[in-house]
Amino acid sequence: MLRYAAVDIGSNSTRMIAAEVPAGEQPRVLLSERVVTRLGESVFRDGRISAQAMEEVVRVLTHMADTYKKLEIAGVRAVATSAVRDASNQLEFLARASAALGTSVEIVSGREEARLIHRGVMSRWPQAGKRVLIVDIGGGSAEIIAGEDDRMMDAISKPLGALRLQQIFLHADPPSPRELHQMAEFVDQKLSAAVEKMGTKWDRVIATSATAAAVVCAVNRVARNRRDQADRLRASTAQIRKLYRRLSESDLAGRRKIAGIGPRRAEIIVAGAGTLLRILERFHAASVYYCSAGVRDGILADMASRGVGGELSRLGREQRKEVERVASRFGVVLPHARKVAGFSQTLFSRLEPLHQLPLAYGRLLDAASYFCDTGHHINDSGHHKHAYYIVSNVDFSGFTNRERVFIATLCRYHRKALPSAAHAEYQILAPDDKRALLLLIPVLRLADNLDRSRDQEVEVASCDISTSLVTLKLTSPREPDLAEWAAARVSDVFREVYGRSLAVNYERP
Repeated sequence: MLRYAAVDIGSNSTRMIAAEVPAGEQPRVLLSERVVTRLGESVFRDGRISAQAMEEVVRVLTHMADTYKKLEIAGVRAVATSAVRDASNQLEFLARASAALGTSVEIVSGREEARLIHRGVMSRWPQAGKRVLIVDIGGGSAEIIAGEDDRMMDAISKPLGALRLQQIFLHADPPSPRELHQMAEFVDQKLSAAVEKMGTKWDRVIATSATAAAVVCAVNRVARNRRDQADRLRASTAQIRKLYRRLSESDLAGRRKIAGIGPRRAEIIVAGAGTLLRILERFHAASVYYCSAGVRDGILADMASRGVGGELSRLGREQRKEVERVASRFGVVLPHARKVAGFSQTLFSRLEPLHQLPLAYGRLLDAASYFCDTGHHINDSGHHKHAYYIVSNVDFSGFTNRERVFIATLCRYHRKALPSAAHAEYQILAPDDKRALLLLIPVLRLADNLDRSRDQEVEVASCDISTSLVTLKLTSPREPDLAEWAAARVSDVFREVYGRSLAVNYERP
């Protein structure tokens, strides 16, 4: 049974979870830790992570890695969110954090963070047949996610985290009416477009994160040390409004006496509760349910569905939907892209004895099949280079940063010259990715050329491999002259990469 670990380096807290994930079952948590590290405090004040905050997070990460490495973990994903996204010294932090964990730490976009939150909540508490609004108020940002029938329909990320707003607006203790008013106006300004875009009709509103846990616990008089019992508890907007008035009129000592509000959370709960209340009011929500799932649970569910430790070679449903969304945005003809993707998957499978790549690369090849024509949106001339620029810079979720770079680079070489030492985009790849890239370039070029006529009639019947020759047999209702000609154009590159000639033959079905 596969075991995974997920690490979420947030603006206020650093969290880790390690779990066994049986197929089709809920994860069985083996380890779970949360440490308040306040990484964003210095970022939101000075624009960079302080030396003290960096040392503290590195210490925490080292401890977390030491614990989960004893469990024979099959896959680890570590992400950093809002504070690190904003930090001017993020590269130094990423290097030190990655060294502490022994695995790469990546900065995720707001959209990817939202996707992971949605994935985590749905994995723990499915909402089939319901239109759901999910609100996650972290330390640096707030993610607001619209879902329907367990699918994420839309998501926004706004700089409305509790720690950020505390640093910007709330300096007196208790906060002054002027400070509270300024914060409320700022929150309203950031929410306006989201409310207009997403609407106000919801079957259920769910809030995640420690802010939501503290608010729901306080309303329901659940002690902080029994917070795990708050999962799926409800609080009405009226109850939260009453609590917010009490919190904003109390000093720190008073807030710490309220059941469910921990001593550290009391320092930033006014900003967090005020933001949650305003979101509920603006989206016309009568109440909210708390869910203890979050980014970490989304990472676990994501790794399990992708078969980390036994990677699947095809895009998952959510990934394919996201890839098609982006491809359509840049004018890609989806029937053609789907056909190319189908060819690429067939060829990846049939040529496995030659390339012997991990299945995960098949998924990246699948994505590149959709993106390789995006460059035409800029200019037909040199569109492979334009595709690299687009894929490198557009915001799309469902992939790690390394995977996004690899997909972009594969698009860059789907035609024209092979990679060389003079190409910076090739040189930045890790050695394993460089090798995989070279092996997949002929596969993507061949897949793209097989649908050159775009009549959708050509199919791959077989692929025979010998010591000196690879014979690809095509079927079509009529002779596929253009497909044969176009596929034959890949033969020189194929021979250079695989050391075998490529022959393309045709037979009627």
